[in-house]
Amino acid sequence: MRVAVSPAGLRAVSLGTTEDAWRADLCRRFPRAALADGQRTHRAWADAVAALIEAPGRDFALPLDIRGTAFQQRVWAVLRTIPPGQTLGYGEVARRLGAPRATRAVAQACGANPLAVVIPCHRVIASDGRLTGYRWGLEHKRALLQREGVPPPA
Repeated sequence: MRVAVSPAGLRAVSLGTTEDAWRADLCRRFPRAALADGQRTHRAWADAVAALIEAPGRDFALPLDIRGTAFQQRVWAVLRTIPPGQTLGYGEVARRLGAPRATRAVAQACGANPLAVVIPCHRVIASDGRLTGYRWGLEHKRALLQREGVPPPA
């Protein structure tokens, strides 16, 4: 797991990426940012995210620097209300937003989520219960859901 922090808060969390891929992604998404490695504060932030993976129901009190479109922000707010051990379909998330036809837009917002685990897009599944797309790979999605006690799809 890798984290990126800005002066405003946690900016990005990535699962299963190589160092080179992570750096390339950060440079693409934040072209004016200065990358600094090995700072003690980064380790503390990474430890807080790791603790959230180990105990998904715990509060995550660190500040977040979440940037996205207004729609993405709304989707991510709904995702943060899904309790550990539960899932929602993309269509249900769209309905909760008051936009029942926005299923694909919800899926795109999930794919754009910069904060793996902290914004639990892994808890969003297909309406038929299948695990579908996850920016950090379906194996990570399956493992996170399994850790939360969600039975594997049939």
